[in-house]
Amino acid sequence: MTPEAIVPPLTPTAHGPARPDETVDDLLGGALRLIQPARGYRMAVDTVLLAAAVPARADDQTVDLGTGTGAAALAVAWRTGACVDGLEVQAPLAALARRNAALNGLDGRVRIAEGSLDRPFRDTLPHLVPGRVDHVFANPPYAAPGEGPASPIPGKTAAHAHETLDLGHWVDAGHRLLRAKGTLTMVHRADRLAALVALLHPRFGDTTVLPLWPRAGQSAKRVLVQARKGTRGGSRLLPGLCLHGAQTRYTPEAEAVLRRGAALDLADGGAIRETPTP
Repeated sequence: MTPEAIVPPLTPTAHGPARPDETVDDLLGGALRLIQPARGYRMAVDTVLLAAAVPARADDQTVDLGTGTGAAALAVAWRTGACVDGLEVQAPLAALARRNAALNGLDGRVRIAEGSLDRPFRDTLPHLVPGRVDHVFANPPYAAPGEGPASPIPGKTAAHAHETLDLGHWVDAGHRLLRAKGTLTMVHRADRLAALVALLHPRFGDTTVLPLWPRAGQSAKRVLVQARKGTRGGSRLLPGLCLHGAQTRYTPEAEAVLRRGAALDLADGGAIRETPTP
């Protein structure tokens, strides 16, 4: 995952730091709370939009690859009732994700494992059977290995760009985990869309792309991409979601997703579906 965002991160309502180097912030308008490092890796709107697009149901097995502090995993579990397994390579972030699951009373349905995508799943997620997972979602590092300068803030460089894994490793991991017709949902840079679609084909089909417009008339910098394992349907480019209207206010559609936890139904053209309060 990455702390980069299409627009500035959500402005949280702080509940006070858990530790001197941490904050505890609202997620989904206060439905959830998130412990985060005060400096370094912090949640951004990309994370919330990704979680909103995961089409999980209560009985589904769902995996978050690169879970960071667990924001997307928590949001999916809260909205859908599904069990979510998060895999995170950075030990401090994995520990934070476990604390966040407990803080929100979701540690029975959100389980966090520490490990890398290039290790066998029997070592990192031994309770899962590869080829049986219903949904996989990921916010991979947006930069390729070696791209861009290193950050002096611990953990931030790894969130921007993994040292050895490229985008293909994330697609391969999703393919190994998913059952036939299971969904892989990712958020990524718009300028890398062609590369991502090429990696998905031909093992995935029914590929749907939702552009995320910062404002009307501005080019999309991020896209949500969803595909189904082993199907043969072609690609669809949806109208997209505009995040900001006048000044710095979110549009009503973005507000529903970011503040109220509404779902983004990519299978239905990006329809926004309000989530009943759990």
